[in-house]
Amino acid sequence: MIIDKISILNFKNIEEAELTFSPKMNCFFGNNGMGKTNLLDALYYLSFTKNYTNLSDLQLITHDRDFAVLQGYYTENEGFEEIYCGIKRKQKKVFKRNKKEYDRLSEHIGLLPLVMISPADSELIQGGSDERRKFVDMLICQYDKEYMRALIHYNKALQQRNALLRTNLIQENDPEVFALWEEQMVLSGQIIHEKRKALIEIFLPLFQEYYRIISNEDETVNLTYESQLSQSSLKDLLQEKRPRDQLLGYTTAGIHKDDFHFLLDEYLIRKIGSQGQNKTYLIALKLAQFNLLVQKNASVPILLLDDLFDKLDAKRVEQIIQLVSQPAFGQIFITDTNRKYLDEILASMQHNYKLFYVNKGQINETDSLATHR
Repeated sequence: MIIDKISILNFKNIEEAELTFSPKMNCFFGNNGMGKTNLLDALYYLSFTKNYTNLSDLQLITHDRDFAVLQGYYTENEGFEEIYCGIKRKQKKVFKRNKKEYDRLSEHIGLLPLVMISPADSELIQGGSDERRKFVDMLICQYDKEYMRALIHYNKALQQRNALLRTNLIQENDPEVFALWEEQMVLSGQIIHEKRKALIEIFLPLFQEYYRIISNEDETVNLTYESQLSQSSLKDLLQEKRPRDQLLGYTTAGIHKDDFHFLLDEYLIRKIGSQGQNKTYLIALKLAQFNLLVQKNASVPILLLDDLFDKLDAKRVEQIIQLVSQPAFGQIFITDTNRKYLDEILASMQHNYKLFYVNKGQINETDSLATHR
């Protein structure tokens, strides 16, 4: 999948932009805080119907403006896709594919596969289990509609069960109502659990190989899946914990409590990893995600690399440059304040590329990096 052109109006600090892109490499440079990441976030939004850091839609509209518009034009082989998104204050956002509005936004996920590597990824290591579950869920949802449906049904049933738990009026038919929603959680939860297990089996070797290539060190990395369903059936767990859950007012058992442990030399990387090791771990995760999506989809994902080289030594930077320069990678968008690395990438590639200079939300194509040195 390739995005040929994007139109942006009132998105974060980008008041207006209309850009055409190279089908291979697109580099954006400028000082911090100028809007480079906002451009990548606009591309991400067009693929996932939400922004990368989970800001509310209202926070994405330029200050003192009433609406924002994103419009992307994509091609793949002989196919063409026009994606439109309109966000207005106090109104539901509108998402259209080829001028036809979606009935459900979930229908759009997977159409435009995309992988983003960003400084915000540090939350995968340092944050709570919900961050790691979201990473896994979004990965599987890009290629597995059954998983997405199961996740939607499970979360709906979980919300309903939690609402029952919070009520102070316990009625005679409550056990039957609980059983109704718990049955839905069990059916959907089992699908999610099995597909998460299957993911780890195929994902782990890809991840370990990318980490080995980038680090070029004798370090062992691992990724393990922890779930209550590995020891007991969800049906038994929900029934067993229902009295305690009624006291607490929320559900304490289920796949929404799953976690994925990120390990370095068999220890949690968040406890022992250096900044360089943490970033290498995250980049390897995302490149493995890219590789897996290539295997699962007919479309090659778009790759977004935001501030990629910060906190990495020269050797690891060189390995990453060599990796992303390979023909297996399709269209790439990369931002950096260090133009030296962009020069090295472009020098190593025998591909078409475009350069853009970003300053205070203004994005202008330029012929040479030297113009702004």
